[in-house]
Amino acid sequence: MNEEALERTKKSLEFVVDNNAKQRILKCDARDMAFIRDEEIDFVLTHPPYVDIIKYSDGKDDKDLSGIHDINEFCDEIEKVAKELYRVLKKGKYCAILMGDTRRKKMYQPLAYKVMERFLNQGFELKEDIIKKQHNCKATGFWVNKSKDYNFLLIMHEHLFIFQK
Repeated sequence: MNEEALERTKKSLEFVVDNNAKQRILKCDARDMAFIRDEEIDFVLTHPPYVDIIKYSDGKDDKDLSGIHDINEFCDEIEKVAKELYRVLKKGKYCAILMGDTRRKKMYQPLAYKVMERFLNQGFELKEDIIKKQHNCKATGFWVNKSKDYNFLLIMHEHLFIFQK
């Protein structure tokens, strides 16, 4: 997670919670959260990288999923995340994950659905698939011109999957 996103999240969560629940914003490798007990968490919201579309580190950090180009390898690692999130989440509670799709060699790759499948493999049930229009994407200049030159559409949506344990 980049530092700017972390700070935005902290600001967004500056409100009082009536039930005395403790809000935590964690920057960690979600494939191994041994510091969190089984079934300790009430709700998870995560927005992982979409493979290597936006780099979150300089590439020297082997814990950074944004350095993985191969979609199947990325999904293998995301399934480890799903397993950990399932472990730490309380029964009946929710996990929300915002995922987008990508292209490889001009062909549409349904990355979000591949990730969804990995969460289902770990025992989550899909409560909702909310399609979100992407307002803040890099669809300017270079990619707009490439899409016209090479006859492909820009991807202008993301999926907000709501899973229940």
